Amino acid sequence: MNYDTNHIKGSSLQFKIKDNFMLGNSTAQKLYEVAKRLPVIDPHNHVDPAALAENKPFENIYQLWIKPDQYKNRVMRQLGIHEKLITGSSSDYEKYMAWVQSLQHTIGNPIFHWSCMELKILFRINEVLTVQNAEQIWHDVNALLQKDEFSPVNIVKKFGVELLCTSDDLLDSLEHHIQFKNQQEFISCLPSLRGDSILAFQQPQYKSWLARLEAITGIQIENLELYKEAVAFRLNFFDEVGCLLSDHSLDTGFQFILTDETTAAELFVKVLQNENLAESKLVQLQSYMLNFLGVEYAKRKWKMQLHIGANRFTSSRLREVAGPAGGYACIGNTVNVPSLCRFLDSLDINNHLPKTILYNLNPGDNAVFASLSGSFSEDGVQGKIQFGPAWWFNDHEQGITQQLITLSSYGLLGTSIGMTTDSRSILSFVRHDYFRRILCNLLGGWAEDSKIPADINFLTPLVENISYHNIKNWIKK
Repeated sequence: MNYDTNHIKGSSLQFKIKDNFMLGNSTAQKLYEVAKRLPVIDPHNHVDPAALAENKPFENIYQLWIKPDQYKNRVMRQLGIHEKLITGSSSDYEKYMAWVQSLQHTIGNPIFHWSCMELKILFRINEVLTVQNAEQIWHDVNALLQKDEFSPVNIVKKFGVELLCTSDDLLDSLEHHIQFKNQQEFISCLPSLRGDSILAFQQPQYKSWLARLEAITGIQIENLELYKEAVAFRLNFFDEVGCLLSDHSLDTGFQFILTDETTAAELFVKVLQNENLAESKLVQLQSYMLNFLGVEYAKRKWKMQLHIGANRFTSSRLREVAGPAGGYACIGNTVNVPSLCRFLDSLDINNHLPKTILYNLNPGDNAVFASLSGSFSEDGVQGKIQFGPAWWFNDHEQGITQQLITLSSYGLLGTSIGMTTDSRSILSFVRHDYFRRILCNLLGGWAEDSKIPADINFLTPLVENISYHNIKNWIKK
């Protein structure tokens, strides 16, 4: 569909996303021609599976583009915009206009590029959104969103998505994944286990979560063995629905202490009795369960994702306003390398280490994680331990480039599994295109500088593998 906004009066700010956007030389441009036509596999995101299964049209551009995007919410808060215009009582149009006025301040931030790319790729709007053209774009895009071509599923198709893996709690019904599987044949939407609740022994909501686990499984959890049985019961259900991956958030300060079952069982009884555990004892219990889960993942041939280094406890005030994932976290300390290695080794020593993706939030961990990609190799398995894609605060041009350079310097770029979005917005799949442009520009620059062969036939398989084939082969059972 050709949607051109050149007719919009007062729209004088032109910024075109051209075919050679971010591609600084002819070799990069030729490589991008290879990358851009490949499907997208996104192994970790927070897209709502209900939105895809129900496939109801978005009411307006705010509901589609701004409401689910906490990157945008964070920007608006940084600009001092009143919360009522972000998550509060203001109308959708007022919130949209608040974002419009914010966009000009994001120059240099990847949100500026992403926003322009999202409008271009989906709606053919190839100019910067401003207060001058905002009202016209509001009306035009809202009209488009009522057409079947712009239903949630068809939007995902426009980004070339072949497989997306959502993030789901152990107790989620997965009904929408099942429903979607029965409806679609060209896109797969599979669950992945977000395992944090399983280890949240001292969190206020843990006991109510545990009661729900008992109700769902029919297992009265009176000790650690029964807890493990109930957890395994739900893991089997996830497996039946098609789960391929697990995910754990190992936030700043993560420690791992190898703990025997007897000690862990005693500590779990104290949790059931509502006793508060000392920090060191909590680490022991969590370490035991993390090891147990790693073994269970390996049994099912799942892949394990570890998101490491977030500091989620910053502003108590904003946590109260926006919830636990409201866009106010920051980068935490660099990883405790011995603890991370102890955890991986506790599984590897008994041949129970799953394929694993290590995501670091602190860029100071880049070299560590890249070097770890070669520390737990296995016969016949390519890239068993992955230095994960640039994540969260790092998925900007510099961060992605540095991740690729560090991986190539300390590990093997050719084993990279590419990009993932880690986002709630279905428009965030544009970030795969963003990543591919950066990858091709990096390789093209090396070729033009005579650092690698300037041979398209030689470089094409590398681009194809990093963009698509590696993750496709790595993720399957």
